[in-house]
Amino acid sequence: MRIAGVTIPDEKRLEIALTAVYGVGRPRAKLTLESLKIDAGKKPKDLSASEETALREAIEKFTVEGELKREIAANIRRLKDVKAYRGTRHLKRLPARGQRTKTNSRTVRGNVRKTMTSGRRKLEKT
Repeated sequence: MRIAGVTIPDEKRLEIALTAVYGVGRPRAKLTLESLKIDAGKKPKDLSASEETALREAIEKFTVEGELKREIAANIRRLKDVKAYRGTRHLKRLPARGQRTKTNSRTVRGNVRKTMTSGRRKLEKT
């Protein structure tokens, strides 16, 4: 089964399998399945053709996958263009939501570990 160009895993519960689509998390998956009256514990391979098409149409009404990624990238580009604080943080590859940077923020900075040393290089034994 494919939704928005993504293959949905057949062996997982629908509620979990739908999260393979970028932009669909657990809450959205649950709400969509409830609105369509499809059991969340059902496997994607057990869906009937009508349920499958209804689910595909319901998910594709939301902005998901490439369209959502483009929208997010455009929002960040706009912040950078207007030189907003958050935009400058994105430019410098630093946390944009007020986190401290003295410690932590390793993932945003690319796991850079800069520690103070004595400044002297250890001599190699030859």
